[in-house]
Amino acid sequence: MGKRAVYPGMFDPIHNGHLDLIQRSLRIFDELIIAVVANPAKEPLFPANVRLEMIDEATGGLSNIRITSFDGLLIDLVARERADVIVRGIRAVSDFEYEFQMALMNRKLRDTIETVFMMPHERYTYIASRLIKEVASFGASVTGMVPPQVEKRLAERFAKK
Repeated sequence: MGKRAVYPGMFDPIHNGHLDLIQRSLRIFDELIIAVVANPAKEPLFPANVRLEMIDEATGGLSNIRITSFDGLLIDLVARERADVIVRGIRAVSDFEYEFQMALMNRKLRDTIETVFMMPHERYTYIASRLIKEVASFGASVTGMVPPQVEKRLAERFAKK
């Protein structure tokens, strides 16, 4: 068995920065598990099953990935999946502080798991799901920030409001 990594997140919605990290992670790891946080208390725009569908559509041509959802501690999912690494994206210093604390807590809970921080390509450093939802909610274009099928779902979602 090769190196297996878990890339966790809300992915609400998945965007091109996420896809950049997914593709680049596959150059490093033999298998990547994309793990969608299913916690409804965070009040996502899309329910977990729709986020899973969007990820599946956006990553359709990629091999060596698996998509799942989870609720609870990430470190428990990583252990169940027999993964070696957690992949986290960092766009700015502000992301690092939070991610650093989480990585240290995960190491405290299970010291055999490593966290790898990856920076997205510079063309995606400003992209965040929160900003994409805000822009789309006002009817502005998010072309080039999300896959076309995600852009369509955002337009449909905000047309209903």
